[in-house]
Amino acid sequence: MNSSPSPHGPVRWELRSKRTLASTRVLDLCGFLYFHPRRRVEKEFTCLVPPDWVNVVAVTREGRIVLVRQFRYGTNDFSLEVPGGVIEAGEDPVVAGVRELAEETGYGAGRARLLGSVHPNPAIQTNRCHAVLVEDVELLHSQNWDPDEEIEVSTMTEDELVAAVVAGRITHSLSLCAIMLHRERGRGQI
Repeated sequence: MNSSPSPHGPVRWELRSKRTLASTRVLDLCGFLYFHPRRRVEKEFTCLVPPDWVNVVAVTREGRIVLVRQFRYGTNDFSLEVPGGVIEAGEDPVVAGVRELAEETGYGAGRARLLGSVHPNPAIQTNRCHAVLVEDVELLHSQNWDPDEEIEVSTMTEDELVAAVVAGRITHSLSLCAIMLHRERGRGQI
């Protein structure tokens, strides 16, 4: 496939300005004023501006994947997913992943590395979600939840994990991305 831009293909819009429309604890809602150089038009697009996130594929010494089950307000239901959370300003994604893993599950002390990064929804969001692999983890201490968290921790073999995905028990799209990156770039045989 030719990666060179076609003279008739899409044109990069030029960002002219950004304004905050609303600000919340978890994200800002912003208007981005863009200019289209070929059409010579300006248009404001509304986007969500959350911080970057991290998801962690944590594998025990026995080869089991650590999962969390928690209530999610957006779906008004429980979600089975890999551990993860918000990356603090200036924090390295791998460091954030190890921190989130320890806080949510009590697991730690493994070798950690970045598997990859994705854009959760580039049409309307500005952030990235980083997938981190932490290998040879073990339960070290109790969980240290945020005030509004209640998390149940479990582990699955890779075969059980695949079965849970296929059965629709894991529907969190960013967890599914992390699992796929683990399969393709980690040691997993999922």
